[in-house]
Amino acid sequence: MIGILNKPPQKYQGQFGEYTIEKSDRLEVIIYRAGLVTAAVSFAIAANLFFAQGQAALPAITPLFALFSLGLGVSLYFIHIYMKALHRVLQGFWLIGTVATIAIAFQANEPLAQYIYNHPLTLFGTGFTFAALTGIFFKEAACFNRAETKILTPIVPLLLLGHMAGIIPVEMEQALLGIWSIGFSVFAIRKMTQEIDPDIGDKSVFAYLKANEAKQ
Repeated sequence: MIGILNKPPQKYQGQFGEYTIEKSDRLEVIIYRAGLVTAAVSFAIAANLFFAQGQAALPAITPLFALFSLGLGVSLYFIHIYMKALHRVLQGFWLIGTVATIAIAFQANEPLAQYIYNHPLTLFGTGFTFAALTGIFFKEAACFNRAETKILTPIVPLLLLGHMAGIIPVEMEQALLGIWSIGFSVFAIRKMTQEIDPDIGDKSVFAYLKANEAKQ
């Protein structure tokens, strides 16, 4: 990791001119990926606990969800997305989901996961957190053509909306949750082994969009 940060600045030819990848750019990508790993590990542990222990694991899922949300928030802060408006929308989704989940947790008389499961309409609040995660999956699928994110992008809303509508059998919900957990873990592992510079994107595009925004 230190070796990556100590790499000399690298110049590239972008769509709108030459740009340079600096140490600070690479550090942002590393933090972005660390946030994803934190979220993925927390999610995987929560899912495995649920599958292994069922109801007994529900109280432990609350702090794991908090860690998942924190990691996701860090990633959404440092993610590189060309469209600033989309970046802000995903951050807004995360904030709405976080505030809603905290409010639900304070008034629930049972473990958070159980309360949300038993009251599907609470996903109108907490679901925004997962909508932000889905946005990351979509971005990664579009930018890097990753198979796991192409699978996860429709699975997450399908599971949540299906549960809200009460149209998915419990067995299918568990199967979709398992695919989500495994796919998210695979995605996080692959991100940690990916070259850093491509994840930064074409900085000339960012500069061009910023200049156009300043003109307006």
